[in-house]
Amino acid sequence: MFAFQPIRSMPPTFIRNLCTGFLILCIYLCLGCKSGNLEIPLTDSTKMGCDYQFNESALLASGWIKTFEDNFDSDLSKWTIWNGGAYNNELQLYQAANLELLNGILNIKAKKEAVSGATLPTNSTIKKFDYTSGRIECKTTISANANTPKIRIIARIQLPKGYGMWPAFWSYGDPWPTQGEIDYLEARGNNTFQYLTNYYYGTNPGVIFNEDNTGTINTISDLSTCFHVYEFEWTQNALNSYLDGKLVESKKTGTHLPDLFGKNEKVVLNLAIGGGFFPNLNPALIETGTMYVDWVKVFASK
Repeated sequence: MFAFQPIRSMPPTFIRNLCTGFLILCIYLCLGCKSGNLEIPLTDSTKMGCDYQFNESALLASGWIKTFEDNFDSDLSKWTIWNGGAYNNELQLYQAANLELLNGILNIKAKKEAVSGATLPTNSTIKKFDYTSGRIECKTTISANANTPKIRIIARIQLPKGYGMWPAFWSYGDPWPTQGEIDYLEARGNNTFQYLTNYYYGTNPGVIFNEDNTGTINTISDLSTCFHVYEFEWTQNALNSYLDGKLVESKKTGTHLPDLFGKNEKVVLNLAIGGGFFPNLNPALIETGTMYVDWVKVFASK
């Protein structure tokens, strides 16, 4: 049994050491709040609780106009369904069977199953796959341009958990990357306390400018336990990220960011498996999961 000793009976050197240790602990906790591109103080509000409600009325009242919306309560007629393999050394075959609308929620399911299908949508060569998943691309394009210089792309998503899961919410235009690519959310299922943002551009099809624009957002909440609202603001000279209404990455800039202005991109939702996003991927450790999407909305403003 541990016997508590009153502080007043302890030697002065012990008390000094105790106070010093407490001070070091406080400094450590404060510094520990800083990670990557985001500083998160340890408060209840930054635990990104499951009760955040997106205030669409306030956004409309401030002058924004809604240009696109899908609440996934009927069908996927607003989207093109990807059929075939994908790039980035991903392991899955994308197919419609892995997309399900259930109670107003889009379920994108990753499964381990042996199938055969087209190597790519542009390459009909039949290839064997060990996994399947789903990917949809919006038929309506978005653009931050002279007429609508500010665009907000927003989705309510619950991330999948599991090594090898690569959920993504992003946009791009064809021919890639001449219309640019903006990654609002990319995550690894083995670290659901973090997600990444990025953008790419190039003047020649298939070739990007070698520029690292990766942003890393860390939270003290597990983003796979419930829905969160991921929001991205695209302007001519900045890209801003919001998580549950909180600005978490401000003014992402770069040499080629202005080149995205005026380009047309389509919004994409997909759940990849493995691929180049996982350094030294070990396929034996892959755990499949499901990405849940409640809704997607796009707003524009002058």
